[in-house]
Amino acid sequence: MVKKAHPFVSEEIGAVPKPRDARVKVALVYPNRYALGMANLGFQAVYALLNRLPGVSCERAFYPEPDTSEYAGISTLESRRPISDAHVVAFSVSFENDYPNLLSILQRARLPLQSTERAFPHPLVVAGGVATFLNPEPLAPFIDCFLIGEAEAVAADFFAVLSDAPPSALKDRYGLLLRMAREVPGAYVPRFYAPSFRPDGTLKAFQVLADVPEKVRRVFSKDLSIHPAHSAIVTPKTPFGRAFLVEVGRGCPHGCRFCAAGYVYRPPRFQGVAALREALKKAKGMTDKVGLVGAAVSDHPEIDTLCRDILHGDMEAGFSSFRADALTDSLLALLKKSRTKTATLAPDAGSERMRAVINKGMNETQILDAAQVLVENGILNLKLYFMVGLPTETPADVEAIVDLCKRIKHRFLKASRAKGRMGTITVSLNAFVPKPFTPFQWCPMDTARVLKEKIKKVKRGLEKVSNFRVHADVPRWALIQGILSLGDRRVAELLVAVLQNQGNWPRTLKTAPLNPGFFIHRQRDTEELLPWDFIDHGIQKAYLVKEFAKAMEARPSPPCRVASCRACGVC
Repeated sequence: MVKKAHPFVSEEIGAVPKPRDARVKVALVYPNRYALGMANLGFQAVYALLNRLPGVSCERAFYPEPDTSEYAGISTLESRRPISDAHVVAFSVSFENDYPNLLSILQRARLPLQSTERAFPHPLVVAGGVATFLNPEPLAPFIDCFLIGEAEAVAADFFAVLSDAPPSALKDRYGLLLRMAREVPGAYVPRFYAPSFRPDGTLKAFQVLADVPEKVRRVFSKDLSIHPAHSAIVTPKTPFGRAFLVEVGRGCPHGCRFCAAGYVYRPPRFQGVAALREALKKAKGMTDKVGLVGAAVSDHPEIDTLCRDILHGDMEAGFSSFRADALTDSLLALLKKSRTKTATLAPDAGSERMRAVINKGMNETQILDAAQVLVENGILNLKLYFMVGLPTETPADVEAIVDLCKRIKHRFLKASRAKGRMGTITVSLNAFVPKPFTPFQWCPMDTARVLKEKIKKVKRGLEKVSNFRVHADVPRWALIQGILSLGDRRVAELLVAVLQNQGNWPRTLKTAPLNPGFFIHRQRDTEELLPWDFIDHGIQKAYLVKEFAKAMEARPSPPCRVASCRACGVC
């Protein structure tokens, strides 16, 4: 008997047709709640993409909701079938802190955690998403095959091998995975690689155990218009409500040295206006609100044209991000028409020196002017993003965050008086976490004690300033993210222990045989072999070393000049 779809489905607008004659059934799993998964454009785009592939049928699954019994299994939304019935369980992983949820899902699905313990008729367990192509090693023992790169460029090759294989091929798991590692660009099968370590704990070698490539090259889509990424389904259950999400571009040309997206999505690419117009037509049939998504939406070369199209199309729009130095008249007009109540600016650092260290490419005048212009255009609430714990940060740099906030408040107040209304400024303080493939991948994190003191300093400096709210990271969670971002395959033991301890990280770290500080509190030598060095993103390591040296001297670098520049090696 076929079960009814999950109640969430009844509130969804839009549907993705699934082939009736599919040879390969996929359970696409987001390792967090439904609301967060459906707000993730990458997850939605992959869902639609897989269902367009010949011979593939894909259904969605998520981490259980809070009211779900701990003994309940994991089933798909559409047919309520256990994910263990699928041929492939594919995890879409965007955030390292979701790694424990991934293990919990495997356990609830009654699938062996370790890849080497699964055999026919267990499904293949694969994983993709930006977190995994930064550093897949903490998840390596649990995943049969990682797909390193963008789904549009890797999925067709992967599923072609599966679709072409005879049914008996799934019984020969080793042989099938060997074929994947050899024939599918971007396929990384951990069982064919073995790390070894020196007595001091550093990585000695990454040995290849079979006839597979020594390096796994990240694959990417050169032309975003071939598979435009936009919402397949609109649901009111996400933080964005009924917004139809549209990818405007991928990657960012500015090269902020802390930002992984600015490096692993190189070269930065923007969606063509024709494809964006088609997406807007689809949106109009489902909702009256669009969300423009990208690391650098306001850098789109035709952002003014796009804004005018939305304005004339009688729709509202929200933005995932825009830079303070790129507020055009048409963008402001669209924000005003969309009745945007809160705009976000990301100075990231308080002092000009720190913004040079991180290569923000933005000065204080631009930040202050942006705050004033936003209020003058009717956007009365501001959200400001800053980081603490950045490399070379001094007490004066932390104090500079308070000073800059006060200067923004002065401009904010002056513009608000003319409007006769006063909004709120919310400061979001985040702890710096080094990321692979960035110039800061060799940098240590501050300890929890130091991070707490820096956060307290900012809070104390702003506590008596009216109309200010300060929200801050919990340093402990930032440090856990750091361990999962920078750790090697040994960190998998911590993930198993967290599962056994029912998510209790303090108890896990207290009793762990590993020293977590080894991964996050030491300065790495630029010659050290890093756990993710077997992945080739096209970025020359010498370029990252050069950028690291420039950061230490607070020297900026120019933005990407796509196609005309050969500095980093990607182009």
